[in-house]
Amino acid sequence: MSEAVQIEVRDRVAVLTLSRPDTGNAIDQEMADGLLKAALVCASDDGIRAVLLTGQGKSFCVGGDVKAFAAAGPGASALVQGLTASLHMAVARLARMDKPLVTAINGAAAGAGFGLAILGDVALAARSAKFAMAYGAIGLTPDGGATWLLPRLVGYRQAQRLALTGARIDAGEAARIGLITQAIDDEALQDEAFALAGTLAQGPRRAFARTRALLHQALSNGLETQLELEAQGIAEAVGLPEGREGIAAFVTRRPPDFRGI
Repeated sequence: MSEAVQIEVRDRVAVLTLSRPDTGNAIDQEMADGLLKAALVCASDDGIRAVLLTGQGKSFCVGGDVKAFAAAGPGASALVQGLTASLHMAVARLARMDKPLVTAINGAAAGAGFGLAILGDVALAARSAKFAMAYGAIGLTPDGGATWLLPRLVGYRQAQRLALTGARIDAGEAARIGLITQAIDDEALQDEAFALAGTLAQGPRRAFARTRALLHQALSNGLETQLELEAQGIAEAVGLPEGREGIAAFVTRRPPDFRGI
């Protein structure tokens, strides 16, 4: 695995750590490739039941490596095409995999790091964390899935404000407008995020996967289409081992055990 993205599996949780702290975890080609490789491992390894994404050092991720863009000169477009090819495949795989994703936003999240931060099914941020799209300030346009995620999370007006003004907001405001799930005391962030990921890792993986898919589809489907997908999903789930275990646990008044399913 790339040194720029560390992966450690503990208690069926894959912890992915962006590891270029001296650059604010800026995304270069090595990190983009490393994130894609890590995402493929997480998606394909049945021993992994939940994923936690965080950053090393004081920042979560400050976005693309702008110094590398400048150094590339006339080759900057080709460099960015290669970088986004890997980054966007990684984002898509993390979004579509059949296991939940938690993001632990330990510091600044800007540019593509903004998109990665809000990608989590549950996004927890340190109270000291700051968020900014920041593209317009350097004459660039968003990437990393931010324009797909942002309106879905905060509404079109807030998305316009954040994307066009480059507003820099703190974790408290991010939680208030629905950009993140919760702001957490800095010293408690990693423990709380891992505990949550651990709880999700013990849950019904297939049901979680179907739920993630339904939520992704909801804003592009009509009511009848979504109702049909929900009907298909729950009818399938009730006959699967997870569904049978959950129902049996409910009627016998015991906690369900999905770990071996």
